[in-house]
Amino acid sequence: MRNAFFATAALALIALAPPLAAQNVSVDVRVDRLEKEMRAVQRKVFPAGAPLEAEITRPAAPAVVPGSPASTPVADLTARVNALESQLASITGQVEENSFKLKQLEEAFNRYKAEQESRAAPAVVPPAVGPSASAAPASTAASARPGAPRPAANGASEERKTAVAAIERPSTGNEADDAYTYGFRLWDAKFYPEAQAQLKATVDKYGASPVASKAANLLGRAYLDDGKPALASVAFYENYQKRPKGDRAADSLAYLGEALIQLKKPADACKVYAELEQVYGASLSNGLRGMMDQGRTRAKCTA
Repeated sequence: MRNAFFATAALALIALAPPLAAQNVSVDVRVDRLEKEMRAVQRKVFPAGAPLEAEITRPAAPAVVPGSPASTPVADLTARVNALESQLASITGQVEENSFKLKQLEEAFNRYKAEQESRAAPAVVPPAVGPSASAAPASTAASARPGAPRPAANGASEERKTAVAAIERPSTGNEADDAYTYGFRLWDAKFYPEAQAQLKATVDKYGASPVASKAANLLGRAYLDDGKPALASVAFYENYQKRPKGDRAADSLAYLGEALIQLKKPADACKVYAELEQVYGASLSNGLRGMMDQGRTRAKCTA
């Protein structure tokens, strides 16, 4: 009788072993898959650097009612894996949605940029034929071009040159900062064409410097103040695209919305304001937030 009892118990243990082993194998497979998917998400979210370590805390153990069976370690681990899988699916969905929105905005602006550049391309004037062509002064040839600005009188031109020359060039030993500061002083004095040339040269030469974000943003503002919203919009977008963590990235998005409103593209301006809110909403200054809110009202954004 005793031998029969032990035999029955052994058979019961053997019958229970395969499900437990299968549960362990199933959990191991799911954990391995979770690790691979999490690495994939990290590569997508942090393509240029090491990912931040997530703070994962073990959930508090539920209160056990006296008399109820305690959960097994495998059941507890399975529940935790289920929770991790749910969180990973949510994060992956958010990343994919944000990437899709940014790609849409980039594609739309690239089309718009190409359109504006083709419109802004200067017309090629064929050279005049005949002896009078060489005798014609350069100013006359320039004024003959459609849309060309009329040359200023010599007195006004010399006066402007004198005024520009009076703007002090800083010399602190930091060439990048000095170049930006001189561009700022030209812009502040409302010498917009000269400021544009100085700031563009600064961005071209010191594009990898921290000062490039401020110089590129101010270049866009110099265009905007000079009545050139198309060129301004290109400068603002390129600054945000190339330097999203720069000092003036958020400013460039806000002013990009303003440039698009001036170009009578309110729908695109609304997309830009949505991007500004999503990327920098928590860190926006009161001035930029007020500018964004006013822009949304002028563009009649619905959200």
